[in-house]
Amino acid sequence: MRFSDVIGHGEIKELLRRSVDEGRVSHGQLFSGRSGYGAMPLAMAYAQYLNCTARRDGDSCGECPSCVKTAALVHPDVHFVFPVNAPSKGGATKPTSDRFLTQWREKMLSTGGYFDREGWYDAIELGNLQGLITRNEAEEVIRKLSFKSFEAEYKIMIVWLPEQMNDQAANTLLKILEEPWEKTLFIMVSAEPARLLPTIISRVQELGLGPVETEEVRRDLVERHGVDVQKAETIARLSRGDVIEARRMVGFGETGDTDAMFDMFVQLMRLSYNDRHMELLEWADTLATMGREEQKQFLVNALRLVRESYMLNAGMGRISYLWGHELDFCRKFSPFIDNGNIEALAAEIERTVAQVAQNGNPRIVFPHFALTVSKMIVRR
Repeated sequence: MRFSDVIGHGEIKELLRRSVDEGRVSHGQLFSGRSGYGAMPLAMAYAQYLNCTARRDGDSCGECPSCVKTAALVHPDVHFVFPVNAPSKGGATKPTSDRFLTQWREKMLSTGGYFDREGWYDAIELGNLQGLITRNEAEEVIRKLSFKSFEAEYKIMIVWLPEQMNDQAANTLLKILEEPWEKTLFIMVSAEPARLLPTIISRVQELGLGPVETEEVRRDLVERHGVDVQKAETIARLSRGDVIEARRMVGFGETGDTDAMFDMFVQLMRLSYNDRHMELLEWADTLATMGREEQKQFLVNALRLVRESYMLNAGMGRISYLWGHELDFCRKFSPFIDNGNIEALAAEIERTVAQVAQNGNPRIVFPHFALTVSKMIVRR
């Protein structure tokens, strides 16, 4: 991947180019920001530029052997670590990233690096399991980096979602972060840097990514995906600089399929409005059978829709970030979200997110959540 393949972030690209050209390459770096902002594609472009043997015009050449291998994710000196676990259909009890390299390459190449944790877990069929980076993985990292580089100037280890490291893994890697081998580079790509151990943060140079510029998202939709200009402008604004969200919205608009998480939200609110408590318990049971990441995704999406509905009710529809069926439903639903319940609803959703993250029993958590929400959605 070249810098030109990364959407937006012109100033950050220039900063990275200059650091390489001037020989100021920090051994430990942290690229942080939401997955849709493009931290992973940027890390890949940086790694390719670093080892390119024929850089030109402020970018890697894309043609030398190093570029070709890096772009294909088969360079012997560019390694990857990412959260994994034994799939729900069976497998090793303590797998490492190497076992999932085929799926990793497929996901990276098909999306250009624009995918999130939920998309990755779906790709490796984790089900209810959490992806982890364990001490076994950390020890494998040290083993790989202890060898001399095969052909490139730098040995590069890209750690995607390092916040999924357990304490044993983090502590195992601390030593090498403090005293790395010569010409060895760690790039950590984090969507939630606040979850990293302070000792890890203190040993890396952080580069925080904000939302992609709206114009850059629009250009990507038009030039790379053939989206109508007017539609692309609308989606680029509504996506709030998140490329993954923008692409999801394009797919939604073309197929007309209702997003599964949105459909669950509509069911919850309609059942709550009509006081259908037994059916609410059935709804809760359905959500309880989903994977933990899907459950968290639903709750985060529900919080967004509740807040957007409140804005519609408050007459701030001009700056609403809703689209298609979401906008149609929330316009009708917005009278039920006002000053009397918005704070309590938001607090209940956030509390449930925390309970799911702490491995709360979903067959207890979600019935309580559904019945609590139903009490807050009342006829006006």
